[in-house]
Amino acid sequence: MLRLVKTSVEQQDQVLALLSEWKEDGSNIVPTTINKDTSDFDAYVKRLLDAEDREKIEDGWVPSTTYWLTDGDELLGAANIRHELNAHLLNFGGHIGYGIKPSARGRGLATEQLRLALEKAKELGIERALITCDRENVASRQVILNNGGVADTPYTEEGGNVVERFWIDVKG
Repeated sequence: MLRLVKTSVEQQDQVLALLSEWKEDGSNIVPTTINKDTSDFDAYVKRLLDAEDREKIEDGWVPSTTYWLTDGDELLGAANIRHELNAHLLNFGGHIGYGIKPSARGRGLATEQLRLALEKAKELGIERALITCDRENVASRQVILNNGGVADTPYTEEGGNVVERFWIDVKG
């Protein structure tokens, strides 16, 4: 059974294995919040947990909670839920960033991961969640649509990259 769990020091070996696999694959690690220095794993865990507290985050950032997708045996991916949006996140990033490690892709896990993340967003009081993906990321677009995403106006970054923006009603 898939579930989302918060970070703990007991997960060190699994987190390091997941990040190592992602780096070896060469694909972008998403959400970027997990792609940080792990040389002091206790500090890594503390940083992820501190991000939930407005008093402990950097100016310009919003509180966020990071979860790992697990089947009970291994970590399969990660999701980061931003508790609110700022101007940047309205265009790029949205409320939820999520990713599945390379060896676990293509099995429908991301659709379930986003569904679980939307439940967590609802618990945080988010009524409408903004989810974004690059226009070229067809798989992520389908995951968002599978979870009830309704397209909004795309955002074009300075370099020309088009970011698709979708809203999902999570009140219901």
